[in-house]
Amino acid sequence: MESGFTSKDTYLSHFNPRDYLEKYYSFGSTQSAENQILRFLLKNLFNIFCVAGVKGDLLIDIGSGPTIYQLLSACESFKTIIATDYTDQNLQELEKWLKKEPGAFDWSSVVSYVCELEGNRAKGQEKEEKLRRAVKQVLKCDVTQSQPLGAVSLPLADCVLSTLCLDAACPDLPAYRAALRNLSSLLKPGGYLVMADVLKSSYYMIGEQRFSSLSLDRAAVEAAVREAGYAIQQLEVVSQRYPSTMAGNEGLFFLVGQKPSRSA
Repeated sequence: MESGFTSKDTYLSHFNPRDYLEKYYSFGSTQSAENQILRFLLKNLFNIFCVAGVKGDLLIDIGSGPTIYQLLSACESFKTIIATDYTDQNLQELEKWLKKEPGAFDWSSVVSYVCELEGNRAKGQEKEEKLRRAVKQVLKCDVTQSQPLGAVSLPLADCVLSTLCLDAACPDLPAYRAALRNLSSLLKPGGYLVMADVLKSSYYMIGEQRFSSLSLDRAAVEAAVREAGYAIQQLEVVSQRYPSTMAGNEGLFFLVGQKPSRSA
């Protein structure tokens, strides 16, 4: 703990999106921990957006990072998707894929897996193009601010999605609780918060670079979500963990919360 929690400036200067993508998202048929975790996330996102019927006009993805996996099923249920991140290099990596620029990360194996989950209604290329059409903006965000998107004016969202973000962005429990309240400010009354993150992890690695993570257990996550005013509709916890060379987690959770329709 001598160096403290990873600062925002460290993310701007040391977070390498390409290394992150290649380490955590080189999806294949193997039963590696990172592949099993990605399948868990993709299955839950499919169930929420394509089976349970969480849908609407606008979804805001908070802390997208350089990834698009979390939006593949969402684009079936939302007309407009806004992707966001704190670091400029992640936003640039996202734009590279959205614009089909040379050197963009190859998500085709992940896309094919999601197409299978969805009954092969669309082929991989069609699915990618549907997502590209749905993502209307890529914006800067900071979950630690009361206005996470700054001065940008958007309609209130039907859904706020955040995967593998808050644990890395919040240095302590009060900051985590505040971030959940900040996200609520982006949601319509009755709108949904969809979250997935690691449990009990104090770090994750990208190459030799170590990044901090807020270590929370299930009870702390549940309490923080409820204190921020959401009703928990679903909470699933699995014991899958990354190898210790990648992260120190003791499982993951997938949560769906709902903002009250009106003030109590």
